[in-house]
Formats: sequence, C-alpha cells, structure tokens
Amino acid sequence: MKKWLAVLLTAMLALAAGCSSNAGGSSGGNASGEDVPQELTYASTSDIVGLSPIGTNDSVSSRVIEQVYETLFVRNPETMEVEPKLAESYETPDENTWVIKLKEDIQFTDGTPLNAEAVKYTFDKFRDPETAAPRASLLEPISEVNVVDEFTVEIKTEKPYGAMLAALSHTNASIVSPEADQSQDLMKEPVGTGPFKFVSWTQGDQVVLEKNADYWQGEPSLEKVTFKVVPEVNTAISMLQTGDVQFIDGIPSDQLKRVESLNNVEVTKNEGTPMYYMGFNMEKEPMKDLEFRQAAAYALDREAYVNKLNGLGVEGNSVIGPKVFGFDESANEAGYSHDLEKAKELVEANGYGEEQLTILAANTEAYMMMAEIAQSQLTEAGFNVEIETMEWGTFLDTTKEGNFDITFMGWSNSTADGSELLYPNFHSDNVGSSNRMRYSNPEFDKLVDESRQSVDQEVRQQKLDEANKLLVEDATAVIMHHGVVTAAYDKSVKGLEVDPTGQWSLYNVSRE
Repeated sequence: MKKWLAVLLTAMLALAAGCSSNAGGSSGGNASGEDVPQELTYASTSDIVGLSPIGTNDSVSSRVIEQVYETLFVRNPETMEVEPKLAESYETPDENTWVIKLKEDIQFTDGTPLNAEAVKYTFDKFRDPETAAPRASLLEPISEVNVVDEFTVEIKTEKPYGAMLAALSHTNASIVSPEADQSQDLMKEPVGTGPFKFVSWTQGDQVVLEKNADYWQGEPSLEKVTFKVVPEVNTAISMLQTGDVQFIDGIPSDQLKRVESLNNVEVTKNEGTPMYYMGFNMEKEPMKDLEFRQAAAYALDREAYVNKLNGLGVEGNSVIGPKVFGFDESANEAGYSHDLEKAKELVEANGYGEEQLTILAANTEAYMMMAEIAQSQLTEAGFNVEIETMEWGTFLDTTKEGNFDITFMGWSNSTADGSELLYPNFHSDNVGSSNRMRYSNPEFDKLVDESRQSVDQEVRQQKLDEANKLLVEDATAVIMHHGVVTAAYDKSVKGLEVDPTGQWSLYNVSRE
C-alpha cells in the first residue's frame, strides 16, 4: 500500500511540475515540457563601432542601438508606411514647419523624462558641426528646433523637406537622454527609452543587454540579449546548429544551403532595400577618369556574380533599388553591361594596366567575395589590382579619409527613401564624411536637393530618377547587387520579424 501511495505521490508531483513549467508566459517552455530560458544570443561577424545613435552610422552598431533607443516615427515593416512611435501626432502648419506632439509618461532608462527638451537637445547636438555626426545629413535641412511646451516640439526648415518623416524614423535620429549624454559617453554606455537597457560591452567579444522592466509599452519577454562577435561565419553557423547562438542574419550565399539543412533552424528570405556597389575614389587618378570607371564597369560580369549568390541578390544597374522610393526600371538601362572586349580596349588605350591599384575591402565574407571576384575580372580586362583587407571599424575610418583607390560599400536604405540614399552617399555636401567616393557633380547635387525640398511626391520621384540616371552614367557606383534580406534562427525563437531594410526589433520575441 505504501508503495502505491509513493507512486501516486510521484505522479502528482510530476503533473504539478509539468503544469507550472508551462504556466508563465514569460518563462517559456517547449514540447518536452522543459523550461527555455528567455535569453537570446545573436552572432555578428564584426564588433560594433559604438552605441550612440549620434556617433555611429554602421549597420552592426545599429542592430544594438535599435533595441535600446527609439525614434519619433517608425516605418511599418509590412506596409513600409511611416507611423508615430515616440510621437503621438504631427501637423505641418506650413511647408517649412513640423509641429510634433510627443507621447507622455515615457522615461529613459536613467529615470529622466522623454520630453520636448530631450528632442531638442538630441537634434541640436546631431546638427552641431562640432559633433561631426556621421549621419548629420539626415537632419541637415533643419534650421531650428523649438520647445513649444513640455510635450510639443516645433521643427523649422529653411526649405521644404519632403523626406522629413522618413529621416525621423531612421535609427540615427533616435532620441537620447540629455542628462546621460552630459554625464557619460553614450558611445560606451547608451541610455534610451527602448525595450532593452545596456549592461556591458566587452570590445571584440560581446554586448549584453537586459530587459527594461519599466518599458512604456510593457516589458519584453526576453530577459537577456547578447550580441556576440563571431568573426568566422562557419563558426557562427556551427554555434547556431548547437544552440549556443539562436539568431544570425546576412547569411552568405555560399552558406545558405548548409543553414537551410539544419533541423533546428528557421530561415527567412525577402527582397529588401540594401544595395552593394563597387566605388571609386573620385579625387585620385586614374579613378577620376570616366573612361577608367567605364572600363571597370564593362569588366565586371555581374550576372555571373549574382548567380553565385544562390537567390540572395537582385541584379540591376540602378543605384536606387526596386524597394526604395525613387526607383524607375528605366534606370537599369542607363548603365554598363558586361563587355570584356570594350573593357580591354579602354584599358589598353589609356594605359590603365600600367599602375598597380588597390581594392580596399572590409574583412567580412560578403565584401571579400565581391573583392575577389572583381579582382579576377578586372585582371582579365588588363587592370593591375591587389586586395587589401581591414577590420570593419578601421575600414570605415580609412574610406572616410579617402585613403583608397577602389572599394566595396553597402547601404541598408533604412529610410527606404531614395533621397536619403543619394544625398549622404554622393552629394558634394558630404565629401569627407558619408560621401566616401568623394563624388561632386553640380547637376546631380541640384536634382537631389530638389528631390529633398519638394513635398510633392511625384516631383520627388522624377528628380530622384534623373539624379539616379546621372549617377549610373558616371559609373561612380557600379551596383554589384540589390539585397535579399535573410535571417536564420533557432525554432525556439518566436515572434521575430525582419523588415525589407534588414532591421529587426527583439521586443516581441520570446523563446518557447
């Protein structure tokens, strides 16, 4: 009898344990009844540059910044329309004025309030030439920011700015805590209003965040998020397979089949807004010579390159991609298709093969692949090129200073607006900062300015198309491919959505 009572008691305890393991929404569970820790590790092949939205302009840093900080507006990942976030509403009393009402009762993680003063402080610092914000071009049209009352801010522009809402939805326009910015280095210790807050950054190793239990929309399910630096993609995929990592993105094309074969992993692929290009230093000989750039463009067999991407790239000459405002299919006809004989003729006629030139490449899998393929094809056309590789942060500094001949760059197009692609990257205002190719063309500048200053979207479309075609014809940026946004994550991860810009938030993510 005692034996049967012991068996019955054991069964009841097991049943109770099973019920409790599935009861809590935030604790998680799986089919076997085991608890799954509400922790997630994301693997990146590069370390962040910094943790301030004002002081950075790279996608690796943005991945972390997007979890800690928030913007006044945000782009809906499904409709790609801009919607209020920290803003409650806005109005435009005239074409040079934007009055924005803020949501109330929101705090930064240091306990200070989000208010109109914080918005003014952020934007004034962002615009200050002494700050030298890498993405200052986003707010360049703003002439002044005024506090109307505690939760109302007025933004004035010298000329109409048609892309204002898109600009204010950009990660680098995130609102920072004035008090924190004045008392600490936000590049190392960020303070935002987002669903996660900063714990630590071990350079070259990892960034750790924890949930913001006081988050204004309700606390997230994930308790802890780790951004792990795993320089080798093969290693990152192996860690995904073993469960040491639960999430990677930007899957290299040559690794796609391997990742898709993993039983414990889900893979998503969507045509996106990123674009990748071969660019030239327009202040150096012979790269400033149009025939040099044409020869290089003719030498590239981009169809063969895109075929190597296993469906993770879209071919096209247009700098503005199909998912970005301002795209017109006719721009694809304005560029230079692969013609090896033409390339050889131009190289020989101008003696372009007599001088050794350097292709500078960031040491990531994707950029190294572009550089190696381009080196082979340029060599076949008669060019004399070698490859130099650099760590991501050093690469960004070096290209900003103009210390290169030929390079490969990408742009995520996180505003999905063509003017916020063409202006920072190719307008002469930004030579020495975000215009790394040092391109200067008054006709192009005028068209881009007009596209930014008009609030008529049809006019903006027309001006962007004209500017885009000029850029394509000048062969300043020879498009390698337009991106397909990818992510791979453990099947225990639920609620993850990656939008066409490649951005993602972990707020709605949990593990089961």
